[in-house]
Amino acid sequence: MNRKLLAALILVVSAATACASTGSTSGDAKGSSGSSVTLRVGDQKAGSQALLKAAGLLGGTSYAITWSQFTSGPPLLEAVNAGAVDIGGVGNTPPVFAAASGSKIKIVAAYRQNLAGASIIVPEGSSITSPVQLKGRKVAVAKGSSAHYHLLAVLKKEGLSFKDIQPQYLQPADALAAFSSGTVDAWAIWDPFTSQARIQNKAKLLVDGTGYVNGLNFQVAAPSAVEDKGKDAAIRDFLTRLARARNWAATHQAEWAKVWAQETGLPVEVADAAVANAVATPIVIDDSVTSSEQQIADAFTSEGLIPGSVKFSGFVDNRYNDIVAKAQQ
Repeated sequence: MNRKLLAALILVVSAATACASTGSTSGDAKGSSGSSVTLRVGDQKAGSQALLKAAGLLGGTSYAITWSQFTSGPPLLEAVNAGAVDIGGVGNTPPVFAAASGSKIKIVAAYRQNLAGASIIVPEGSSITSPVQLKGRKVAVAKGSSAHYHLLAVLKKEGLSFKDIQPQYLQPADALAAFSSGTVDAWAIWDPFTSQARIQNKAKLLVDGTGYVNGLNFQVAAPSAVEDKGKDAAIRDFLTRLARARNWAATHQAEWAKVWAQETGLPVEVADAAVANAVATPIVIDDSVTSSEQQIADAFTSEGLIPGSVKFSGFVDNRYNDIVAKAQQ
């Protein structure tokens, strides 16, 4: 890949996912009662924002929404814990790391995604053809992200651990640069970055998430937000809109991809390829969800990658579970 194209790719990704960069404001500034409520939403790669816009569900709220874009789930949840963001979407692993560090978070909504959205990829000319060959190699991954657990699960299945590889803890934009320049041997990542690397860098898929990950994604809120009457109502409405938008997206992938590309600067062909893996079905947070996440937490504890143990159920708030059924009406 030539230097000009690589620089352009990094610019696109960095601009679209700059950590904690504030985006646009949507919704009405005041509610019908005249009181002012602003819901501060964290997002990744404009995912929720673009989805709501594509589904025609972004406007007309009785509250304002401010959007902040993050490179991955861990920094987003740091913002939630710090009180800078009220709610935001992350993968299956960031809440585990946040809980392990004692963060103030509440998991308030869950979605199940296509397992093919999680990938470990290698460069086009790589000699690596099997996960066991990751031993001794430099592997890029965002620490505490869903890709972190995917990589752990893959290694464990091969009888390996993180001590057997050289993990390179990089956020997606930096990982893309390292992957493109050949300074890492593999990259554990998620879509749309997977599709971007495969289409534009001719990356090869080593293994996807099938048989390794649970495909769960979450909306995670600050406890102070869900306990605030005005913001609780805004969160309920926001989660209802998001659930309806996710149901809509399953049968309107082309429309969603077009808006996603417009909002992020992603090439259309990348967005088109990524949406199939980004479809996520709203589900209730039940015991099966909690136990599946507990397995992830226990795996990180056993590996010594998080301090102590985590009781995942202590960070779950299922007060919005009824939204899943309502969103189908």
